[in-house]
Amino acid sequence: MTWDEAVDSFLEHLRRRNVSPETTRAYASDLAGMGEALARPDPATLDPIALRRFLARLRDDGFQKSSIARKLACARSLCRHLHRLGVLAENPGRALRTPRLERKLPRALTEAEVSEFLGGPKGNTKAAKRDRAILETFYSTGCRIAELAALSREDVDLGSGVVRLRGKGRKERLAVLGGPALEAVRSAVDCWPGGAAVFANKAGGRLSIRGVRRVVDKWARRAGIARRVTPHTFRHSFATHMLDRGADLRSVQELLGHANIQTTQIYTQVTTARMKEVYGRAHPRAKPRPGARGE
Repeated sequence: MTWDEAVDSFLEHLRRRNVSPETTRAYASDLAGMGEALARPDPATLDPIALRRFLARLRDDGFQKSSIARKLACARSLCRHLHRLGVLAENPGRALRTPRLERKLPRALTEAEVSEFLGGPKGNTKAAKRDRAILETFYSTGCRIAELAALSREDVDLGSGVVRLRGKGRKERLAVLGGPALEAVRSAVDCWPGGAAVFANKAGGRLSIRGVRRVVDKWARRAGIARRVTPHTFRHSFATHMLDRGADLRSVQELLGHANIQTTQIYTQVTTARMKEVYGRAHPRAKPRPGARGE
C-alpha cells in the first residue's frame, strides 16, 4: 500500500462513518502536510520515531500547540486505521503524548448582544426570513453548524417546536425551539414549499455549511460586534446563558450533546468568571480600601 492509497483508504473510512465534510477536508490537508514532511513514506514503516520527526518539523515551522495537537490527532487516527487493516503490526501513535494545551474559556455574547444580533434580519424577503430563522435556531438550540445545515423538514415538529439534531458519530438528540425561533422557522419554511431542507439557498436547495457561516458573518458585521463571532459563539452563549439562569449542568450537557460532562463543565468557569466581574463592578466592598494592606 502506497502513502496515497493509505490516505485515500482512511478518508473513505471517515466518509463511511458520516464524519462531516469539513472535518474530512481538514484531515486530508493535515495528511498532505504529513506526507510532505516525511517524504511520502511507505505506510508500513510508520513508527514513533517517524511521528516524532513529524512533530519536530511542525514545531520548527512555528505551528502553535493547538495546531500541533490537531495534526497529531489526525496522524494517530491514520495509524489506528492502518493498524486495524493489518498494514501496521503496532500502532505507533500510542507512544506519543499530546502537547499540553492551555484551555481557553469560550467567549460568549452578552444577552444584550444576542438581542442586537437576532434583531438584525428585518423585512419579509425570503433571505431575511431564512437568516432570522438561522440565528434564532442557533441560539435557541445550541446546535453545531453541521447540525443546523443538515436539518430537514422531517426533523422539525412545527407544532410542538421539538427538533431532532444529528450530531457527531451519527448520534441523535432532541432540542427545543423557543417561541421566537419556532415562529421564525415556520416563516422560513413557508418561503420554499416542497423543499426537503429547513434552510434553503436561492435555488431552493439545501444551504451549505459555508452558506450558513456567511449568514452569521454578515449579521455579525451589521450588529457592530467588534470581536469575532462564529456559529459556535451562539453555542457558547446558549450554554452560558442557560447556566446563568439556573439550568443544571446535566441538562445543559444533554442539550449540547456532550458525551462527557467534563466538556460541559468549562461553561461553569465562564459563569464564575462573569459572576466575579459583576461582583467586582457592583459590590461596594469588592475592592480593597485605599491604603488597606493584606495580612
